[in-house]
Amino acid sequence: MVSNKKLTMIAIAFTWCGLIIGISFLESWLKFKAPNVTLSIGLGIGKLVFEVLNKLEWLLWMLFFILFISTKNRSISIFFFFTIVSLTLICQSIWLLPALNERITIIQSGLSLEQSYHHIFFIGFEIIKFIALINLGININKR
Repeated sequence: MVSNKKLTMIAIAFTWCGLIIGISFLESWLKFKAPNVTLSIGLGIGKLVFEVLNKLEWLLWMLFFILFISTKNRSISIFFFFTIVSLTLICQSIWLLPALNERITIIQSGLSLEQSYHHIFFIGFEIIKFIALINLGININKR
């Protein structure tokens, strides 16, 4: 029989995956395809959406962490994948989102910027986090 904690941890991991698919992999670029959405408006929407997503991710992280530390059977694989999720979230929250938000502010003020790799890094971290979350859910289900 599967415990409620285990089911909740699996639900958190896969719900988080759904958020990444829906926002990072779909909404983030599709909004620019909508009629009358300018670069400035699209960037403003993206900034708002990713700020809210980041807060929601930290809420999911905290819930998962509380459940993880309260379980008796902690496996190395679950710890490993949760650590990867944690590190990517920290990098995005402390480094990438602030840098991208600063760039948005500069673009919206009408100034031009040099090429940056922050966006590529953010996408890379989203892919890593997504894969780690899938592995996290699968490994919890195996236990």
